[in-house]
Amino acid sequence: MSTPRTVLVVGGGAAGNAVTILLRRAGIAVDLIEAKDDWNATAGSGITLQGNALRVLRELGVWERVKESGYAFGSVGITAPDGTVLHVQDDLRTGGDDLPATVGMQRPRLQQILIDAVRASGAAVRLGTRAETLDQDGEGVCVRFSDGTQGRYDLVIAADGLGSSTRAAIGITAKPEPTGMAIWRVAAPRPAGVTRTDLAYGGPAYIAGYCPTSDTTLYAYVVEANRDRASIPPESYAEEMRRLASAYGGHWPEITAHITDPAKVNYTWFDRMLVEGSWHRGRVVLAGDAAHCCPPTLAQGAALSLEDAWVLAGMLNESGTWDDALLQAYHDRRIARVRPVVDASVQLGQWQLDGVRDADVPGLMGRTMTMLRELP
Repeated sequence: MSTPRTVLVVGGGAAGNAVTILLRRAGIAVDLIEAKDDWNATAGSGITLQGNALRVLRELGVWERVKESGYAFGSVGITAPDGTVLHVQDDLRTGGDDLPATVGMQRPRLQQILIDAVRASGAAVRLGTRAETLDQDGEGVCVRFSDGTQGRYDLVIAADGLGSSTRAAIGITAKPEPTGMAIWRVAAPRPAGVTRTDLAYGGPAYIAGYCPTSDTTLYAYVVEANRDRASIPPESYAEEMRRLASAYGGHWPEITAHITDPAKVNYTWFDRMLVEGSWHRGRVVLAGDAAHCCPPTLAQGAALSLEDAWVLAGMLNESGTWDDALLQAYHDRRIARVRPVVDASVQLGQWQLDGVRDADVPGLMGRTMTMLRELP
């Protein structure tokens, strides 16, 4: 009996969890390490999952649970700051006609669904653990972990996020760059009339929007110019978000009334990053936010990460040889899809920053989303 190939996955977010599930399905031995003791099971407020993300979640075998836990809808509304609906646009079904255009859900709920699937796959999971050193040769990677143990693997997949220490450890110097915008997010009860994402442009924020995440919940967000985080005391987060949100009408007064706990409000800068050149060094390869990130103006961050996992796992499962050519082919296949999404996401925000009134927002969004209908 041949010895199964071994893979170390660094990071238990969307990309790391997904690639673990898919590799285990093919009988590959996978260790997954995650730096956070709680596997990030409670972090975040909400997430918007468009069809191309749902397509991968269906491949992972978790679509039914996602559908039951989230809130599906098929359009987006554009409103004035006072809440007047100016336009409603049907969303493209980027995952195919047999999936909803969009599902909103609570981010912790999605993470728990993926955690359960990883556990069920039989992968070996170690929480509160980091990879401290990676020593490569032509056949594999020897890894020393933060708990003093060691392991040897045929491949290491670095899915440890935007600030990836693995990316830096293999000599890739790319770092996230702020785009000039920041977002306030909060989870809140869903007003009965909220049945889709609505976006208001203008007012004291660049964008004010919300997305239903279940029959009873939503997450709301306002986007402004980024500020020095040190100048905003965490205990004032609810007050700051409430101040911005209070200028908006429609469903916003009901939402704003629930922005009371600063510990439940998240403040994050928009970042942009795309690793140029190869996404691997030897037998260590990047996936997800470790390779690319974009502001959430197109709601494609998690979707791109899930697609990376699907493509990489598929190529590894189908190939008898895990070599430089295979990992370069993975990069070449993904960069053609990732770059337009990153660029479009940044451009949409830049138009807001620059106050460009005649920007072709519908055209750019339409072209980008149409591309995403194709398989990654």
